[in-house]
This record gives sequence, structure tokens and C-alpha cells, in this order.
Amino acid sequence: MTNLTNPNETTDVTEMTEHANRPTLRESLTNQASAVIDQLKLWARTNSLWLVHFNSGSCNGCDIEILATITPRYDVERLGVKLQGSPRHADILICTGPVTLQQRDRLLRVYEQMPAPKFVIAVGACAVSGGVFHGCYNVVGRIDEVIPVDVFIPGCPPRPEAIINGVVKLLQSLREPAPVVTPAP
Repeated sequence: MTNLTNPNETTDVTEMTEHANRPTLRESLTNQASAVIDQLKLWARTNSLWLVHFNSGSCNGCDIEILATITPRYDVERLGVKLQGSPRHADILICTGPVTLQQRDRLLRVYEQMPAPKFVIAVGACAVSGGVFHGCYNVVGRIDEVIPVDVFIPGCPPRPEAIINGVVKLLQSLREPAPVVTPAP
């Protein structure tokens, strides 16, 4: 290709396209700043999760184990998890018991009050499968029949170690990048 400013000079077309495809300094700085901000958000999200507890109709066995998990003996706060009283400030909704007809709307309201991104942990056999209350006239069913659940912790009641393991699994899933799915041609 002939250079228009100097007809004696020729320019390679590949050089021109490579130069045109290079990001400008502003674009590269914006990309770097965006990456740093994303890493900072991920660090804050995984190191300072607040949870709110919701009993949707359990026998209180799982509730006692959740409270035991927060005590100094097990100390789930060392992972950055703190029990919070308001769903408007919580990142994780930890649910116990099967969903009863009376609690269904309340559970949905609490879930909708939580800011995004929000995560749900179902604790206990009743929350995971309906447990001994499965098929009762006043029971809607499992937690995941009403709201999406991220982590299931089975047991009747689950031990504090199992609850901590479920929280750790949730933290690990948050730290790993989401897999990129490409559509098949």
C-alpha cells in the first residue's frame, strides 16, 4: 500500500491494523483500575459476610446448633462471618426448618429485602428435604421450593462443624471465578 503523505514510502497493512487494535493508554488504565476494583470487591465480599437467621418452622434443634457455631468454641467469626439482625444488611440468609404456609410469605419478604448479591444456606434435614414434617397439611416443603439455595447442610440437627464446612464451601465458591460457558456452534 502506498503512503499518501510520502508516495515513495510503502506501509504494511498488518502494521496499520495492529496499531489500530492496540488499546489507548486511557483504555488500559481503565481496564487495570476495573480489575483492581473487582479484586477489592471480591476480597471484601469473601472476608466480611454478614448473615441473618430465619426459622421457617423448625423444632429449634438447628437454631441451637447455629448459635453454638457463633460461640467462642467454634468461632465462625474467624472466617469473617457475623450474625446480623437485619436482612437489609445481610449477605447470607441461613434458613432452618421446612417452609410452612404461615412462614412462606415472610421468608419471601426477608429474601427480597436482602441486597444483591445474596446467598442462601439451608441448614438441617427439614430445610433440605422437609424432614419429619414432609407431607404435613401446613407445610409447603423444602426451602429451595420457595427461594434459590446455594448451600445445603443436612443433619438432624447438623453439628457446628458441618455448618462451618458449609460456610467454607460457600466462601470457596465465591473466591473461584465463574466458569465461562461458550455456546456450541
